[in-house]
Amino acid sequence: MHEWMTDNSHTPYLVVDAELPGVDVPDGYINDGRIVLNVSYSAVEHLQMGNDHISFRARFGGAPFAIHVPVAAVLAIYARETGQGVVFSEGGDSPTDDGDGPDGSGQSRPALKVVK
Repeated sequence: MHEWMTDNSHTPYLVVDAELPGVDVPDGYINDGRIVLNVSYSAVEHLQMGNDHISFRARFGGAPFAIHVPVAAVLAIYARETGQGVVFSEGGDSPTDDGDGPDGSGQSRPALKVVK
């Protein structure tokens, strides 16, 4: 998703559960236990996106900060310009939605959805 957004001149943002173990982000930018991070190449340095974690250096309020986010803490990725992206489960293990099916049957809806 990050590569596709970048290739299409969109700005990729990550929504991260900042309360999970192993998440290292600046406390002053956490809101309701979450933080939104601009992960565009113009906003970060030394971006590393692996199967287990995402890390990079970025400035917050002008001060440099080393960011470390376990992949399991990523709740969503979306493009700033369109608001479209993918929402993952609270644990970040797999794409999902957050509740019962539309008819209340307990059946989950499709695994991926567009964020607007």
